Amino acid sequence: MNPSHPVFGTSGIWFVSQWVNAGKPPSVRLVELGPGRGTLMADILRTISKFGLSQSLTGVHLVETSLALRSVQEKLASSPQHGSVKLHWYNSITEIPRSPSEYTILVAHEFFDALPIHVLQKKETGWHEVLIASTEELQTSPEPEAKDTNAKAETQTQRSSEIIPGPRLRRVLSPQPSAASMLLGHSSPRFDKLPVGSFIEVSPTSFRIAHQVGRLLAAKPPPSDIPSRSRQDATEEAEKGEEPGVGGCGLIIDYGGANVFGDSFRAFKQHKIVDPFHQPGECDLTANVDFAYLKEAMSGLVSTHEPLTQSSFLERMGLPIRVDALLRGASSEERKKVIQDAANRLVDLNGMGKEYKVFGITSTPSGADAEVEVYPFIRKELGQETGAGAEEVAEAGARR
Repeated sequence: MNPSHPVFGTSGIWFVSQWVNAGKPPSVRLVELGPGRGTLMADILRTISKFGLSQSLTGVHLVETSLALRSVQEKLASSPQHGSVKLHWYNSITEIPRSPSEYTILVAHEFFDALPIHVLQKKETGWHEVLIASTEELQTSPEPEAKDTNAKAETQTQRSSEIIPGPRLRRVLSPQPSAASMLLGHSSPRFDKLPVGSFIEVSPTSFRIAHQVGRLLAAKPPPSDIPSRSRQDATEEAEKGEEPGVGGCGLIIDYGGANVFGDSFRAFKQHKIVDPFHQPGECDLTANVDFAYLKEAMSGLVSTHEPLTQSSFLERMGLPIRVDALLRGASSEERKKVIQDAANRLVDLNGMGKEYKVFGITSTPSGADAEVEVYPFIRKELGQETGAGAEEVAEAGARR
């Protein structure tokens, strides 16, 4: 997905619709995990500026560890398209404080797929971890011992030129379950139902970060946010009718699905899939995201909405309307073709339209006993009344 292309303004439209549904809180902050070059955030800022949300914006919070990318992201501070914004950088999401008075909008695009994973296999004796072991780095053919020094040196030179590189890394299965493998193997009730022989990819890092996302977006203060010495006072205040926070919403866009994967770990180099052990440290590593695991991490904090394919999300959020508007404003036939081709790639069910999933997060309404469906994450057929308002916002945005 190319978040820098104008046709991908629909994520910003969804954020606006959720802000409207929340009653247009007067203070809003934007958070992005792994913003890269800042192209998606720039697009979101450009979109929300069309609906008045930018007037409520208190700042943009970016979780980015690369100093080089931070310098690139500084361009977000000011733009004729969205005005000036205040930027804040963090090394970890745990550094971002909860802010009950601010409506928090969070996005993570191709972030969770790059986080570390553990690979486990279920055996009769329990969950065993798949580990990485080294092999002989070099394999040589034995040569007869030379009799004199000169001949010996010559032989060594000849042998060095005949060195054959062997495999450097390989996968091995731990002979016994470990504390870590048993803990991770039982970290979801879904894993217990898998048959012996199954492989799973588990990311405890993803679980921890997803839990923190839930804490940031929750309307009600998480229990662990209340110091133990003041919990009784906090409870008494809550009983007196203490107002909850305004909450927030979020989108996670990534490879994956609402299920655990067993063999999705792969590497990319120069836009091609290569062996993960090919030139370690020089390839981009990725694994599919188990969105059901993220949902479990946020349980009790926020409402989560089953991942849609990117194609369904964009089309339901008014991509065709947006594309038509861009085509009408195109200055040439060549520009029209560029726009149409980009839109087609985004929704191509043989490519990124199916591979990418969009996972929604919203604050659980106060007093709600069950999660409320939010457009476009609905089980009803498209076209039925939803009351969410996103379609109206999408159409209005396309006309601006």
